[in-house]
Amino acid sequence: MHQAPEASTREPSGRGRLLRVLGVGFGLAVIIGNTIGAGILSTPGKVAEQLPTPWLFIAVWLVGGVYALLGAVSIAELGTMLPRSGGQYVFARHALGDYAGFIVGWSDWISTCGSTSFISLIIAQYAGVLFPSLSGRVVPVALAIVIAFGVIQWHGIRWGSGVQNVTSILKTLAYVALVLACFLLGGSSHIESSGSVQAPTGVTLLVALILALQGVIYTYDGWTGVIYFSEEVKDPARDIPRSMIGGVLSVIAIYLLVNLAVLYVLPISEIAGSDLALGKAAQAIFGPNGDRIFRSLMILAMLSAVNACQLMATRVLFAMSRDGLFSTRGAQANEGGTPTVALFFSTLVAVLFILTGTVDQVLAVVAFFFVVNYAVSFAVVFLLRRREPDRERPYRAWGYPWTTGLTLLGSIGFLAGAVASDTRNSVYALVLLAASYPTFRLSKRLTQGR
Repeated sequence: MHQAPEASTREPSGRGRLLRVLGVGFGLAVIIGNTIGAGILSTPGKVAEQLPTPWLFIAVWLVGGVYALLGAVSIAELGTMLPRSGGQYVFARHALGDYAGFIVGWSDWISTCGSTSFISLIIAQYAGVLFPSLSGRVVPVALAIVIAFGVIQWHGIRWGSGVQNVTSILKTLAYVALVLACFLLGGSSHIESSGSVQAPTGVTLLVALILALQGVIYTYDGWTGVIYFSEEVKDPARDIPRSMIGGVLSVIAIYLLVNLAVLYVLPISEIAGSDLALGKAAQAIFGPNGDRIFRSLMILAMLSAVNACQLMATRVLFAMSRDGLFSTRGAQANEGGTPTVALFFSTLVAVLFILTGTVDQVLAVVAFFFVVNYAVSFAVVFLLRRREPDRERPYRAWGYPWTTGLTLLGSIGFLAGAVASDTRNSVYALVLLAASYPTFRLSKRLTQGR
């Protein structure tokens, strides 16, 4: 199997380089900010539709959290072993070569830019309801959000990380406030009263569990956030594992509390099929003002996701540029530690998604690669344990090989389920995969010719 060089000899030719200034606080903030986004708004309704009993509803959120936690335990080993900014692209290229890195990197970059656009559009839609003067101006507002965060990050990683810390704290407080309001003002518990709903059984239950778990795992996606900044973390050996494990545990706690709070306010029959179960709960508590309160809190909560996605997308493109899989100019960083060319292209792609209205289609197709990338990373843990047994590992995956093997098998099963449930977009993804090799060769030829 081809092994890529461990580190490219290319170095950024700009005025500065990435700065090693980040700590555990930022690691927690970027994981919470990146993970808790739009998914928690719609997924509870989809899960309740599949599993219309409270105990199954909560159990699947707990199982999804355990899967994310075991994944974090494994990938934290790679993050400390290969402390280079760029996310899962770094692991794939190191272990499997340039082509595998190309696939993982480009799919990750495109999907992260798409997430920036998607969340910005949701914020703009909510803002249009709150402020009538913005109604009908969803696209301009979304563009303003993306560009504003791009300008902030242009000033340097200290600016970007500072905004991430503040917005993630505000997001956490917003959810805590909503949870407390549900339990203090919700009146009476619907958890017991809705227990008479008939649960699915047999094969029907198995299918329902798989479909519900797919939605939950997608909603937990984002727990790898800190590994996009590994060489910018002051003490990767200590801070990356603490950030990943602490971040996942925080997200699990928030998701469980949010869903328990919604169950306390609403019978599960009202949650099932709802696109905004949290919004329904807020209306039940606050009456006519509930919708405005809910949308205000969610705008506040989603701003941190936009900032996190732009920071992460920039690092993926920076790493690929440094390794010759994109223009070497993309590896330039300014004095503030921001890869400015990579930031420009990441912001540009997010803007184009908004202007063309293609973000939903793109995200549906690249969702296939979301699971593939995780499976590749878990497989890399096994591969490097065998191929590089003497390499320094400041942190070793707890429970290896069982924990890593379980997450790898889960990813493969999840991928099969995703293909079966969305065959059309999976076929499109396979077509893109087939077209990726000539694109990769062309990219290598162009970058090597410069």
